[in-house]
Amino acid sequence: MTKYTNTGNKDTRSGFGAGLTELGQTNENVVALCADLIGSLKMDDFKKNHPERFFQVGIAEANMIGMAAGLTLGGKIPYTGTFANFSTGRVYDQIRQSVAYSDKNVKICASHAGLTLGEDGATHQILEDIGLMKMLPGMTVINTCDYNQTKAATIAIAEYHGPVYLRFGRPSVANFTPENGEFKIGKAVLLNEGTDVTIIATGHLVWEALIAAEALEAKGISAEVINIHTIKPLDDEAILKSIAKTGCVVTAEEHNILGGLGESVARVLSLNNPAPQEFVAVQDSFGESGTPDQLMEKYKLNNQAIEAAAEKVIARKK
Repeated sequence: MTKYTNTGNKDTRSGFGAGLTELGQTNENVVALCADLIGSLKMDDFKKNHPERFFQVGIAEANMIGMAAGLTLGGKIPYTGTFANFSTGRVYDQIRQSVAYSDKNVKICASHAGLTLGEDGATHQILEDIGLMKMLPGMTVINTCDYNQTKAATIAIAEYHGPVYLRFGRPSVANFTPENGEFKIGKAVLLNEGTDVTIIATGHLVWEALIAAEALEAKGISAEVINIHTIKPLDDEAILKSIAKTGCVVTAEEHNILGGLGESVARVLSLNNPAPQEFVAVQDSFGESGTPDQLMEKYKLNNQAIEAAAEKVIARKK
Protein backbone atom coordinates (compact mmCIF):
# COMPACT_ATOMS: atom_id res chain seq x y z
CA MET A 1 0.00 0.00 0.00
CA THR A 2 2.51 2.60 1.13
CA LYS A 3 5.61 3.40 -0.85
CA TYR A 4 7.49 4.16 2.36
CA THR A 5 9.89 1.57 3.75
CA ASN A 6 11.83 1.62 6.98
CA THR A 7 15.48 1.70 5.93
CA GLY A 8 16.65 1.03 9.49
CA ASN A 9 15.86 2.48 12.88
CA LYS A 10 17.76 5.63 13.85
CA ASP A 11 17.35 8.21 16.59
CA THR A 12 16.14 11.61 15.48
CA ARG A 13 18.64 13.39 17.72
CA SER A 14 21.40 11.93 15.53
CA GLY A 15 19.67 13.53 12.55
CA PHE A 16 20.03 16.85 14.34
CA GLY A 17 23.71 16.16 14.96
CA ALA A 18 24.30 15.28 11.30
CA GLY A 19 22.51 18.41 10.13
CA LEU A 20 24.47 20.61 12.52
CA THR A 21 27.72 19.03 11.35
CA GLU A 22 26.85 19.85 7.74
CA LEU A 23 25.89 23.41 8.63
CA GLY A 24 29.23 23.84 10.34
CA GLN A 25 30.90 23.19 7.01
CA THR A 26 28.56 25.26 4.84
CA ASN A 27 27.45 28.25 6.94
CA GLU A 28 30.10 30.12 8.91
CA ASN A 29 27.46 32.13 10.77
CA VAL A 30 26.04 29.06 12.49
CA VAL A 31 27.15 28.77 16.12
CA ALA A 32 26.11 26.17 18.68
CA LEU A 33 25.45 26.36 22.41
CA CYS A 34 24.88 23.42 24.73
CA ALA A 35 23.82 23.06 28.36
CA ASP A 36 26.11 20.22 29.42
CA LEU A 37 24.56 17.59 27.12
CA ILE A 38 26.91 17.47 24.14
CA GLY A 39 26.77 13.70 23.74
CA SER A 40 23.04 13.45 24.24
CA LEU A 41 22.42 16.13 21.61
CA LYS A 42 25.02 14.66 19.21
CA MET A 43 26.89 17.96 19.01
CA ASP A 44 30.34 16.34 19.32
CA ASP A 45 31.37 16.73 15.69
CA PHE A 46 30.44 20.40 15.57
CA LYS A 47 32.43 21.05 18.72
CA LYS A 48 35.44 19.11 17.40
CA ASN A 49 35.47 20.78 13.98
CA HIS A 50 34.52 24.33 15.04
CA PRO A 51 35.61 24.90 18.64
CA GLU A 52 35.62 28.68 18.13
CA ARG A 53 31.91 28.53 17.25
CA PHE A 54 30.84 26.24 20.08
CA PHE A 55 29.86 27.39 23.58
CA GLN A 56 29.47 24.99 26.50
CA VAL A 57 27.41 26.94 29.01
CA GLY A 58 26.98 24.20 31.61
CA ILE A 59 23.74 23.60 33.47
CA ALA A 60 22.63 27.19 32.94
CA GLU A 61 19.87 27.05 30.35
CA ALA A 62 18.55 30.55 31.01
CA ASN A 63 22.01 31.97 30.36
CA MET A 64 22.22 29.89 27.17
CA ILE A 65 19.06 31.46 25.76
CA GLY A 66 20.25 34.95 26.69
CA MET A 67 23.63 34.35 25.09
CA ALA A 68 21.98 33.01 21.95
CA ALA A 69 19.79 36.10 21.67
CA GLY A 70 22.87 38.30 22.03
CA LEU A 71 24.81 36.39 19.39
CA THR A 72 22.15 37.19 16.80
CA LEU A 73 23.01 40.88 17.12
CA GLY A 74 26.34 40.12 15.46
CA GLY A 75 24.72 38.26 12.59
CA LYS A 76 25.25 34.79 14.04
CA ILE A 77 22.69 32.00 13.78
CA PRO A 78 22.72 30.30 17.18
CA TYR A 79 21.50 26.73 17.70
CA THR A 80 20.84 25.91 21.35
CA GLY A 81 20.80 22.29 22.49
CA THR A 82 19.40 20.55 25.56
CA PHE A 83 16.47 18.32 26.56
CA ALA A 84 13.00 19.56 25.54
CA ASN A 85 12.00 20.00 29.18
CA PHE A 86 14.95 22.29 29.84
CA SER A 87 14.63 23.98 26.42
CA THR A 88 11.13 25.25 27.17
CA GLY A 89 9.67 24.91 30.66
CA ARG A 90 12.85 25.87 32.49
CA VAL A 91 13.57 28.92 30.34
CA TYR A 92 10.16 30.09 29.16
CA ASP A 93 10.61 33.62 30.46
CA GLN A 94 13.93 34.04 28.65
CA ILE A 95 12.47 32.67 25.41
CA ARG A 96 9.42 34.89 25.64
CA GLN A 97 11.26 38.10 26.44
CA SER A 98 14.67 37.78 24.79
CA VAL A 99 13.82 35.66 21.74
CA ALA A 100 10.15 35.76 20.74
CA TYR A 101 9.25 39.32 21.80
CA SER A 102 12.49 40.58 20.32
CA ASP A 103 12.14 38.44 17.17
CA LYS A 104 15.66 37.07 17.49
CA ASN A 105 16.98 34.55 14.98
CA VAL A 106 17.53 31.79 17.56
CA LYS A 107 17.03 28.09 16.78
CA ILE A 108 15.91 26.29 19.96
CA CYS A 109 16.74 22.63 19.36
CA ALA A 110 15.14 20.23 21.82
CA SER A 111 15.88 16.54 22.20
CA HIS A 112 14.38 13.84 24.44
CA ALA A 113 10.85 15.18 23.97
CA GLY A 114 7.71 13.35 25.01
CA LEU A 115 7.13 9.97 26.65
CA THR A 116 9.80 8.23 24.58
CA LEU A 117 12.47 9.79 26.77
CA GLY A 118 11.62 6.64 28.70
CA GLU A 119 13.14 5.63 32.00
CA ASP A 120 14.00 9.16 33.18
CA GLY A 121 10.33 9.56 34.03
CA ALA A 122 7.73 12.29 34.30
CA THR A 123 10.02 15.10 35.45
CA HIS A 124 11.91 14.93 32.16
CA GLN A 125 9.13 13.81 29.80
CA ILE A 126 7.68 17.16 28.86
CA LEU A 127 4.31 16.82 27.13
CA GLU A 128 3.40 20.51 27.09
CA ASP A 129 6.25 21.99 25.06
CA ILE A 130 4.45 22.28 21.71
CA GLY A 131 1.64 24.20 23.38
CA LEU A 132 4.05 26.46 25.22
CA MET A 133 5.98 27.32 22.09
CA LYS A 134 3.16 27.63 19.56
CA MET A 135 1.46 30.26 21.75
CA LEU A 136 4.45 32.59 21.42
CA PRO A 137 3.87 35.15 18.64
CA GLY A 138 6.31 34.69 15.77
CA MET A 139 7.62 31.30 16.94
CA THR A 140 7.86 28.56 14.31
CA VAL A 141 7.29 25.08 15.76
CA ILE A 142 8.66 21.97 14.03
CA ASN A 143 8.32 18.34 15.18
CA THR A 144 10.12 15.89 12.89
CA CYS A 145 9.32 12.22 12.33
CA ASP A 146 12.62 10.45 11.59
CA TYR A 147 16.39 10.81 11.19
CA ASN A 148 16.32 12.02 7.59
CA GLN A 149 13.65 14.62 8.19
CA THR A 150 15.34 15.90 11.34
CA LYS A 151 18.60 16.37 9.46
CA ALA A 152 16.80 18.19 6.64
CA ALA A 153 14.91 20.43 9.05
CA THR A 154 18.06 21.30 10.99
CA ILE A 155 19.66 22.51 7.77
CA ALA A 156 16.55 24.27 6.46
CA ILE A 157 15.91 26.44 9.51
CA ALA A 158 19.30 28.12 9.09
CA GLU A 159 17.91 29.80 5.97
CA TYR A 160 14.75 30.94 7.74
CA HIS A 161 14.99 34.22 9.63
CA GLY A 162 13.18 34.16 12.93
CA PRO A 163 12.86 32.11 16.12
CA VAL A 164 12.33 28.36 15.66
CA TYR A 165 11.55 25.53 18.05
CA LEU A 166 12.81 22.22 16.64
CA ARG A 167 11.61 19.15 18.57
CA PHE A 168 13.05 15.65 18.23
CA GLY A 169 13.67 12.56 20.34
CA ARG A 170 15.90 10.05 22.02
CA PRO A 171 14.87 6.53 20.84
CA SER A 172 15.72 4.80 17.59
CA VAL A 173 12.64 4.91 15.36
CA ALA A 174 11.82 3.97 11.78
CA ASN A 175 13.75 6.00 9.19
CA PHE A 176 11.52 6.18 6.13
CA THR A 177 11.51 9.62 4.55
CA PRO A 178 13.80 10.26 1.55
CA GLU A 179 17.47 10.80 2.24
CA ASN A 180 18.48 14.40 1.49
CA GLY A 181 14.82 15.25 0.88
CA GLU A 182 13.65 18.85 0.65
CA PHE A 183 12.20 20.31 3.83
CA LYS A 184 9.65 23.09 3.40
CA ILE A 185 8.66 24.87 6.59
CA GLY A 186 4.89 25.03 6.91
CA LYS A 187 4.12 22.50 4.16
CA ALA A 188 2.48 19.21 5.10
CA VAL A 189 3.59 16.01 3.38
CA LEU A 190 0.93 13.69 1.94
CA LEU A 191 2.25 10.18 2.58
CA ASN A 192 -0.73 8.07 1.56
CA GLU A 193 -3.92 8.94 -0.31
CA GLY A 194 -7.25 7.74 1.01
CA THR A 195 -10.97 8.44 0.91
CA ASP A 196 -12.54 7.24 4.18
CA VAL A 197 -10.54 8.96 6.94
CA THR A 198 -7.71 11.45 7.27
CA ILE A 199 -4.92 10.64 9.73
CA ILE A 200 -2.83 13.67 10.60
CA ALA A 201 0.28 12.76 12.57
CA THR A 202 3.45 14.42 13.78
CA GLY A 203 6.80 13.24 15.15
CA HIS A 204 7.14 9.61 16.20
CA LEU A 205 3.46 8.99 15.48
CA VAL A 206 3.85 9.40 11.70
CA TRP A 207 5.31 5.93 11.17
CA GLU A 208 2.66 4.50 13.50
CA ALA A 209 0.02 6.19 11.33
CA LEU A 210 1.39 4.47 8.22
CA ILE A 211 1.25 1.10 9.97
CA ALA A 212 -2.32 1.83 11.06
CA ALA A 213 -3.27 2.75 7.50
CA GLU A 214 -2.06 -0.64 6.28
CA ALA A 215 -4.11 -2.42 8.93
CA LEU A 216 -7.16 -0.35 8.01
CA GLU A 217 -6.71 -1.15 4.33
CA ALA A 218 -6.86 -4.84 5.17
CA LYS A 219 -10.31 -4.11 6.64
CA GLY A 220 -11.42 -2.26 3.52
CA ILE A 221 -10.90 1.22 4.98
CA SER A 222 -9.02 3.78 2.89
CA ALA A 223 -6.92 6.08 5.10
CA GLU A 224 -5.19 9.25 3.98
CA VAL A 225 -2.01 9.91 5.98
CA ILE A 226 -0.51 13.38 6.33
CA ASN A 227 2.78 14.21 8.03
CA ILE A 228 2.47 17.56 9.78
CA HIS A 229 6.08 18.34 10.63
CA THR A 230 5.40 22.04 11.08
CA ILE A 231 2.78 22.66 13.71
CA LYS A 232 3.14 26.43 13.40
CA PRO A 233 2.59 27.77 10.83
CA LEU A 234 0.06 25.02 10.16
CA ASP A 235 -0.74 23.94 6.60
CA ASP A 236 -4.46 24.75 6.77
CA GLU A 237 -4.92 24.22 3.05
CA ALA A 238 -3.65 20.62 3.10
CA ILE A 239 -5.79 19.78 6.12
CA LEU A 240 -9.00 21.22 4.69
CA LYS A 241 -8.44 19.68 1.27
CA SER A 242 -8.05 16.22 2.76
CA ILE A 243 -10.99 16.41 5.16
CA ALA A 244 -13.26 17.79 2.45
CA LYS A 245 -12.66 14.43 0.74
CA THR A 246 -12.75 12.05 3.72
CA GLY A 247 -15.19 13.81 6.03
CA CYS A 248 -13.41 12.92 9.30
CA VAL A 249 -9.99 13.04 10.92
CA VAL A 250 -7.73 11.45 13.51
CA THR A 251 -4.86 13.52 14.92
CA ALA A 252 -1.91 11.69 16.48
CA GLU A 253 0.89 13.19 18.56
CA GLU A 254 3.28 12.42 21.42
CA HIS A 255 2.03 15.37 23.46
CA ASN A 256 -0.71 16.35 25.85
CA ILE A 257 -4.15 16.41 24.22
CA LEU A 258 -4.36 20.02 25.43
CA GLY A 259 -2.38 22.56 23.44
CA GLY A 260 -0.91 20.31 20.75
CA LEU A 261 -1.42 19.50 17.09
CA GLY A 262 -4.93 18.13 17.65
CA GLU A 263 -6.19 21.40 19.05
CA SER A 264 -4.63 23.33 16.18
CA VAL A 265 -6.41 21.09 13.67
CA ALA A 266 -9.69 21.44 15.60
CA ARG A 267 -9.39 25.21 15.38
CA VAL A 268 -8.94 25.05 11.60
CA LEU A 269 -11.97 22.80 11.25
CA SER A 270 -14.21 24.88 13.53
CA LEU A 271 -13.45 28.01 11.52
CA ASN A 272 -13.81 26.45 8.09
CA ASN A 273 -15.36 23.00 7.83
CA PRO A 274 -16.43 21.27 11.06
CA ALA A 275 -15.97 17.49 10.94
CA PRO A 276 -15.72 14.58 13.40
CA GLN A 277 -12.28 14.35 15.01
CA GLU A 278 -10.63 11.83 17.32
CA PHE A 279 -7.46 12.60 19.29
CA VAL A 280 -4.57 10.19 19.82
CA ALA A 281 -2.55 11.98 22.51
CA VAL A 282 -1.75 11.84 26.21
CA GLN A 283 -4.99 12.41 28.09
CA ASP A 284 -3.92 15.35 30.25
CA SER A 285 -1.57 13.48 32.56
CA PHE A 286 2.11 13.28 33.34
CA GLY A 287 4.19 10.33 32.18
CA GLU A 288 6.13 7.79 34.23
CA SER A 289 9.25 5.62 34.02
CA GLY A 290 9.34 2.80 31.50
CA THR A 291 10.72 1.82 28.13
CA PRO A 292 9.51 3.87 25.17
CA ASP A 293 7.47 0.95 23.81
CA GLN A 294 5.86 0.27 27.18
CA LEU A 295 4.89 3.90 27.60
CA MET A 296 3.56 4.32 24.07
CA GLU A 297 1.36 1.27 24.60
CA LYS A 298 0.12 2.27 28.06
CA TYR A 299 -0.71 5.82 27.00
CA LYS A 300 -2.24 4.60 23.71
CA LEU A 301 0.16 6.38 21.35
CA ASN A 302 0.75 3.57 18.84
CA ASN A 303 -0.61 2.20 15.58
CA GLN A 304 -3.30 0.17 17.34
CA ALA A 305 -4.63 3.30 19.02
CA ILE A 306 -4.66 5.18 15.71
CA GLU A 307 -6.45 2.30 14.01
CA ALA A 308 -9.12 2.20 16.74
CA ALA A 309 -9.55 5.99 16.61
CA ALA A 310 -10.01 5.83 12.83
CA GLU A 311 -12.76 3.22 13.13
CA LYS A 312 -14.45 5.27 15.85
CA VAL A 313 -14.42 8.52 13.91
CA ILE A 314 -15.72 6.84 10.75
CA ALA A 315 -18.65 5.49 12.80
CA ARG A 316 -19.32 9.01 14.06
CA LYS A 317 -19.29 10.33 10.50
CA LYS A 318 -21.91 7.81 9.44
